[in-house]
Amino acid sequence: MTNARNAAALDRLIVIMARLRDPQSGCPWDVKQSFTTIAPYTIEEAYEVADAIAHRDIDGLREELGDLLLQVVFHARMAQERGAFEFGDVVLAITEKLIRRHPHVFADAEGRTAKAVEGLWERIKAEEKAAKATHGGKAAPTGALAGIPVALPGLSRALKLQNKAGVVGFDWNDPKAVLAKIREETDEIESALDSGVTKEAAGEVGDLLFAVVNLARHLDADPEAVLRATNLKFERRFQSIERALAARGKTPKDASLAEMDALWDEAKAAEKTALADD
Repeated sequence: MTNARNAAALDRLIVIMARLRDPQSGCPWDVKQSFTTIAPYTIEEAYEVADAIAHRDIDGLREELGDLLLQVVFHARMAQERGAFEFGDVVLAITEKLIRRHPHVFADAEGRTAKAVEGLWERIKAEEKAAKATHGGKAAPTGALAGIPVALPGLSRALKLQNKAGVVGFDWNDPKAVLAKIREETDEIESALDSGVTKEAAGEVGDLLFAVVNLARHLDADPEAVLRATNLKFERRFQSIERALAARGKTPKDASLAEMDALWDEAKAAEKTALADD
């Protein structure tokens, strides 16, 4: 698309959204929505974008990005109706932010290495928050762990908390130390189970998950990404079990756990062979 065609397509989307929200002639469902009721859909659409990427579905990605863009236009339209801001203000805000946070591209600042740029981004972000508070903006929470949305997925929020704590020195220096912490947490779960205190064991599982996220961080792995990959692997292997059972005239409900375990091992071995052949 040319720039003009992109602009025209976006303008049309904004006009359609305004029409849908018209109290007299719009869609009754769209008209009754609010920021609160739409927020869950916004989160869901972001996950569907990630899902299309995980499945390497480029056509699906185009569609899901459109759905996510609709969420932005929807929220902007509701804000415009309140006289707060409109879509153009959203675009202007992120445009200015990108320029401001990339002086190494748009200004004369040096330091184009990934590490230097990462530190520059965080420093400018902190300066922006301080300036906002100074000029009467909404007071931001203070402290080393401030600014991490509570609504983030648990694994992602744990990762961000640990990163921020690490910046001020509250961190391990060796992944094996984190592994030792994981063993400690599993021991505590076992102790709680031996004592018959299920609720306490469940709480310890949270500690275990937090420690596992920390290990992923020390291995430079995104815990959400590696878990998504494992979920896909589980689906793939379980579907292989179902196909093998169907060839025998069975379903998983008709099979024993031992039979399904054996088929799982076969699926795992087949994947390893395929990888080796590649």
